[in-house]
Amino acid sequence: MPQTASLTELGQHLELKRPDCVLSWDVVMDELTVNVSLSSIVGFVEFLKNDSTARFTTLVDITAVDYPGRAKRFDVVYHFLSMYRNHRIRLKVAIREEEMVPSIIEQHPGANWFEREIFDMFGILFSGHPDLRRLLTDYGFRGHPLRKDFPTTGYTEVRYDEVEKRVVYEPVNLVQEYRQFDFMSPWEGADYILPGDDKVAADGTKS
Repeated sequence: MPQTASLTELGQHLELKRPDCVLSWDVVMDELTVNVSLSSIVGFVEFLKNDSTARFTTLVDITAVDYPGRAKRFDVVYHFLSMYRNHRIRLKVAIREEEMVPSIIEQHPGANWFEREIFDMFGILFSGHPDLRRLLTDYGFRGHPLRKDFPTTGYTEVRYDEVEKRVVYEPVNLVQEYRQFDFMSPWEGADYILPGDDKVAADGTKS
């Protein structure tokens, strides 16, 4: 059976068996994506693991996507593999910024660090997690770097102080000379020499 056909059949099976969990589903480019209600995620993951037609016993990844303009700001995205059926499935749960997502550690212990990473990077809380603390950033880190409203410069810079002989944390301070923008592309007839171009002779050779 072609992959798209078998995934379509699987999507129909999941919708039929668990209409309380499945909000919608679709097969695009040979990938099955199922939108699941927040309150049903744990039960649905358990069903996917034990159902004889599905048997998604391997958790591949959990991540998130930030959509600041939406009322339900985040999508929490789960990827599972069925080695028995040679299928993959993607689950999406849309949540508001203040909502908590039930942990799936009891169903998949490997979710532990995935959920910690999402908390660290996006600030999403997982209820029932036994040790929900930052994983990739340092102690006392401010903010969540993968949110779309997180500044690209961050809030704090870290450096080694030769005088104090230790690592120090300081607020990011961009001095004025790093804020000179003329909004002119060098490819659109700029009449000044760009840094580095002063080393090129008129005939194009390096000086």
